Amino acid sequence: MSRVRAFTLIELLVVIAIITLLAALLFPVFATARGKAKEISCVSNLRQIGLAIRMYAQDHDELYPFAVDPTDKFTPQIWSEFPQFQALIPSMPMLHETLQPYLRSNAIFRCPSDTGYDVEDFNGTPLDASPSSFEKFGTSYNYRTEISFRRMGEASFQQPSQVNTLFDAAGRWHGGYLFDRLRYNVLHGDGHVKNLSRDQIDRLWDTPL
Repeated sequence: MSRVRAFTLIELLVVIAIITLLAALLFPVFATARGKAKEISCVSNLRQIGLAIRMYAQDHDELYPFAVDPTDKFTPQIWSEFPQFQALIPSMPMLHETLQPYLRSNAIFRCPSDTGYDVEDFNGTPLDASPSSFEKFGTSYNYRTEISFRRMGEASFQQPSQVNTLFDAAGRWHGGYLFDRLRYNVLHGDGHVKNLSRDQIDRLWDTPL
């Protein structure tokens, strides 16, 4: 009779260690792939919203929507240095409400990666956007409301390709595990959409309309 050779304890531990190592290496890859799929869906949303903004502009003397985002509506104090703008906010609708006639569904304002936030990215003001910004406010995106206040549109932008018209409310939704922890999908003034790092979007904020 032939003997059946069993694994020794050391061999089992080596196999387990290899499997654990492979899982540790592959998990970020799978997570990144899922994150990329969500990013692509979010980019598609922004492109469609961009088309809706252009249709709105065609009906309103080439001006972009006179509307605000959750940041403006619920923390208007961020405009305290511009009281003439701040005074307009209570009477202004939300952007997703204004664009409703130009879109099939408001679900287009939901970023698949939206997990909410508790502090606004660009000014550090506390705001409870849980369990997600879309569920709380009806949109995952923020609007460069200065465009509204100044009654502007693509034709009046100095550099349309350098205007951050609409963008993710929180950069961590699309941030990587190791690098570029804050990244934003951004709809630009000329209609193109791009995923940007925090430094890149900060440069857009610094670019005059």
